[in-house]
Amino acid sequence: MAVRLDDVDRKILSELQRDAAQSLDEIATKVGSSKTPVWNRIKKLKEAKVIGQQTVVLDAEALGFEACFFVLIRTSEHEEEWQKSFLKALLERPEVQEAHRLAGEIDYILKVRVKNARAYDEFYQALISEVRIFNVTALLSMEQIKSTTMLPL
Repeated sequence: MAVRLDDVDRKILSELQRDAAQSLDEIATKVGSSKTPVWNRIKKLKEAKVIGQQTVVLDAEALGFEACFFVLIRTSEHEEEWQKSFLKALLERPEVQEAHRLAGEIDYILKVRVKNARAYDEFYQALISEVRIFNVTALLSMEQIKSTTMLPL
């Protein structure tokens, strides 16, 4: 269910998306309010789960994680037990940055960030040793053109 937001809420959320490290004073000035009402609104947005975990975005390549693979998975297994095992395997692997269950011919897509192709192969071998997978296709991203976590408010 969507939460009702007014213009001030949207401005606050836009500022937080742009830079969550800003002080309340800075945000309040930019949205045309004072600090206490902005703090109260942020608190309510957190309670409503509009604002989730706050974190820092790291530069993967600067840290040596130069390879990004999109992994397409098809499975012939759809039983609850298999799904639990698969989910557990994904959640235990820090290389998996995103995982989505899809409609269509491909069952799952993963975004996997590793240091190089050898590291991807180690990830792949470990994954298929834990869960039975019908078909895996790995696509190496040659260049990241756009990446954002910002929503168009």
